[in-house]
Amino acid sequence: MAKSQLKTSSSHLGLPQVQDKIAEVFQDRWQAAFQRYGDAATTASQTWSEAMTSSMTPLEFWQDVGSYWLDFGQRSVLFWDTLRQRGNNWIEHEKAGKPPLLHFDWEMVADARTFEQPVNYALVRIIPPPGVVTAPDRRPFVIIDPRAGHGPGIGGFKQDSEVGVALAAGHPVYFVIFFPEPMPGQTLADVSRAEAEFLRIVRKRHPETRKPVIVGNCQGGWAAMLIGALDPELPGPIVINGAPMSYWAGNDGENPMRYAGGILGGTWPALLASDLGGGIFDGAYLVDNFEYLNPANTFFDKYYNLFSKIDTEPQRFLEFERWWGGFFLMGRDEITWIVENLFVGNKLATGKAEWSEGRAYDLRDIKSPIILFASLGDNITPPQQAFNWVADLYPTTEALKANGQVIVGLMHRSVGHLGIFVSGQVAKREHAQIVDLIEYIEHLPPGLYGMQVEERQVDGHVQYDVLLKERRVEDLQALQKYHRKDEVPFEAVAEASRVNASLYEQFAHPAISPLVTPAAAKIARSLHPQRVQRWAISDLNPFMLPLKTWAEFVQANRTPHGANGPAAGVEHWLATMTSASWDLFRELRDASVENTFFKTYAPASLVTRSEDAAASAAAGELPQSQAVREALAHIDEGGRTKAIVRMALLLRKIGFGQRRLSTMKQMREIVGEDVGLLDMPEDLAREIIREQSHIVDYQPQQALEALPKLLHTPEDRESALSIFERLATRIEATPGQIALFGEFRHLLGGEGTVQARTAMAHPMRTPKRESSHRARAAKRARARQ
Repeated sequence: MAKSQLKTSSSHLGLPQVQDKIAEVFQDRWQAAFQRYGDAATTASQTWSEAMTSSMTPLEFWQDVGSYWLDFGQRSVLFWDTLRQRGNNWIEHEKAGKPPLLHFDWEMVADARTFEQPVNYALVRIIPPPGVVTAPDRRPFVIIDPRAGHGPGIGGFKQDSEVGVALAAGHPVYFVIFFPEPMPGQTLADVSRAEAEFLRIVRKRHPETRKPVIVGNCQGGWAAMLIGALDPELPGPIVINGAPMSYWAGNDGENPMRYAGGILGGTWPALLASDLGGGIFDGAYLVDNFEYLNPANTFFDKYYNLFSKIDTEPQRFLEFERWWGGFFLMGRDEITWIVENLFVGNKLATGKAEWSEGRAYDLRDIKSPIILFASLGDNITPPQQAFNWVADLYPTTEALKANGQVIVGLMHRSVGHLGIFVSGQVAKREHAQIVDLIEYIEHLPPGLYGMQVEERQVDGHVQYDVLLKERRVEDLQALQKYHRKDEVPFEAVAEASRVNASLYEQFAHPAISPLVTPAAAKIARSLHPQRVQRWAISDLNPFMLPLKTWAEFVQANRTPHGANGPAAGVEHWLATMTSASWDLFRELRDASVENTFFKTYAPASLVTRSEDAAASAAAGELPQSQAVREALAHIDEGGRTKAIVRMALLLRKIGFGQRRLSTMKQMREIVGEDVGLLDMPEDLAREIIREQSHIVDYQPQQALEALPKLLHTPEDRESALSIFERLATRIEATPGQIALFGEFRHLLGGEGTVQARTAMAHPMRTPKRESSHRARAAKRARARQ
């Protein structure tokens, strides 16, 4: 549904009805929060009662208490020593210049600080570890990490990561890193141009392969999309993981971060923070925003997890904290552009995010296939923010197809935001299948596809397969509670932000900016709580010096208590109740913030009457319709390859409505080289598929009847029929497809072989194929290995 329709729908509700709905939701959320707290308390109390009622003699009880307190003291020493090590690691990382925290070795390829328009980015090549060989004919991967407060490295944080699975598949891998401080005057447009130049460099280094794949994580996702919009000819497929593209989207009670811009009054806090930083925005503020979402984890859970598992957890804790505590900086212009155009303005999805005066990024210009990976368990980038931009650009499925775009959506059910990038299980399951699908995605017809990863046990080993189901853009409404009507108040936020920012720039900025020197800004950054909690608990603090000796003594005399017994039961009860109390606080706080947001901005949105979205949609219809008309004008034109593609699309149109990656691999092995698409540039192959897809979607009967005009010679017709006869022996077909194959034979003057007719009648049977064809398939398989 277009935004203009949403405004019209919301205008049917009067102010009293809107206020009643806001109050109802607020009351329901408070009741649910206390109910969850009560359930947690009941469960904790039952566990404690079971521990306390265990049959123990008084002597055993006091032995348990003594053993517990000895263990508690030892764990306390080791816990604080681990925090001391965290502080020391932080100081060492700062002194080293905060290098990328990649698990893999790398070498510098291009340093954008030396470009004509310098930015603090660089392109590095990942050096494959021993035993891993990358194939020169495999297309390269370029991974862009988020610059959201932390440093680069999350995409290659461990062996089982995006970098690791791409290397394991034989692809050369490049990584876009960035340095702690921005270059003077750099803008986001400068960064986009530099990243586009990186892609040109990669293409020059691999001239014989297909265009490089771009993988963008979180904010690196929209950075990847900006490259595709800036120069559509550069990238191959674009993969964006947990990337916020539609910032106003979400559901009440689930996505509290989307209200921050409205509650804070828009962009002016970012401007103030930049001025107080001497024109530099401190990434530690962004980390504060992430930690704000889950205070239970920020202030208790992650530390208690370390404390309770002190014998096994420190190494993992220290590795993650090294990345989490590496705070990077942004220029004032950069953070202003991000907040104005994305966080508050949501302009990227509507084509209003300008990269220079009068020139905006238009995501409809992207020609490459796009894979979107999101998770229902992600409260930082919820699925609505990852997917809704598709409906903003393409109000209907037909509009998406008419623009020739291929979009594949993958939804995880539970993993959190960081788990999308750092979970080893997600890397081996989802990211590995994405890498596998890349080789085939460019030959998909235009449309929206849902991707499912299936697994099965084969000889005691887990094997994965990918199932692609055709979806409609209209299906994205299932992610919303209110059909996106709750996004309308954010337009009032954008207007309020514009006014507040203008007032700040006119009155406050001239007064504050001259008062803050670079030295004062640096001192202020060092006193940020995120940094203080690290350097204050390190060897810089003389009170921490004895900890190392104490920890060594404890390790030599460690006597763990275990998780059972009355004393341990009391600890678990206290931990559960502490965490539940923080969760209660978070839920009540978020409900109050949400209630305040809608009470403030919903009344203003009732009088908002902007037709910008409708105008944007109307502007997108003409070129899309023109592409279809051009395709239909050439319905009688083409050659053997176009005819075979058309025949395949006609069969697909009456098929199961889904595609399995294993079947696509099988089809390529059987007839891939005979079709002709694999031997041509990917842009040309993709254009042929788009053109024939338009023809089959809009004029299927004429498309069928025109096949003899595309296959001019008897040899071409026999060759085309032979291809589908071979497929018929291996691929399951529907009754409609069997009938359509008979139409092909009738139109093209062939009766088909007995083998093909038998296979079409019994599509699951697999007759023995010619030995020469089997030999060719085996040779191709060995070459890929």
